[in-house]
Amino acid sequence: MNSVPIPGKRFVIGVPYAWLIVFFFLPFLILLYISFVDMGGDISPFKPLWDPDTGVLRLKYENYLSIFREAEGAPLFKTLYVDAYLRSIWYALCTALLCLVIGYPFAYFIARSPASARPALLLMVMLPFWTSFLLRVYAWKGILADEGVLNRMLMAVGLVSEPLHMLYTNTSMLIGMTYVYLPFMVLPLYANLVKMDFRLLEAAYDLGATPFKAFWLVTVPLSKSGIVAGFMLVFIPCVGEFVIPSLLGGPENLMIGRVVWDEMFTANNWPRATALAVIMIAVIVVPLALYYHFSANKPEARA
Repeated sequence: MNSVPIPGKRFVIGVPYAWLIVFFFLPFLILLYISFVDMGGDISPFKPLWDPDTGVLRLKYENYLSIFREAEGAPLFKTLYVDAYLRSIWYALCTALLCLVIGYPFAYFIARSPASARPALLLMVMLPFWTSFLLRVYAWKGILADEGVLNRMLMAVGLVSEPLHMLYTNTSMLIGMTYVYLPFMVLPLYANLVKMDFRLLEAAYDLGATPFKAFWLVTVPLSKSGIVAGFMLVFIPCVGEFVIPSLLGGPENLMIGRVVWDEMFTANNWPRATALAVIMIAVIVVPLALYYHFSANKPEARA
């Protein structure tokens, strides 16, 4: 006998779908539309693609082709935009890995703490969210500057004789991105680890496993979903990060978020800027969709 969905259940399921349609799918369609527009000498990117007089659909594919090739006959994939994509993915991967290495012990410690202490520990993880994102990034400028807090402390204790150049480097940018996105790694890991049955570790010890082997063979596999969730929550926004590279990174750290900004507001080339954004979304969404598709089709996932 087929069960009829309850109206309340339909409403609960429909709300997130409606949210995604209104705030993701429709804006994405607008981006996709603008990415094929030929602005010419106009300032408005909302030009019609369909010519009713000739019945021709005018799509300017050059907005996409120019991202991968500067000019006809030029080498393929040797452009500023491709370099910015690769640089953004590299820094996003490094940030996600750093957050995982730093955040996993934090999440594990909170999950193994007494239940009465967990709310206070989680509050400390979420406390940075109570301060403006921009203020936190500017605070790191004051810490890492040549005459900043960290250099003054190092010189005061005699570890260095002159200020270290730390600001506007790869290191300063990775520090800022890791600091900002660390809670996005800790929280999903904690949510996964706190549900783990730690009696499994005791069983592994009884069977002769060392603490490290028990952790690697029991804890890590059981926290795989939390690792993937945290990794994606950090990696995805880091790819398109704009504020932190602009404030803490150097001129050589040109990431795709800054390139999109320059194309849209400096060069006033909205079609190319939206084409860059569409490709960036594809770079993020397609591998993520493939991962969930194949992980859902595994035998253990269907069991």
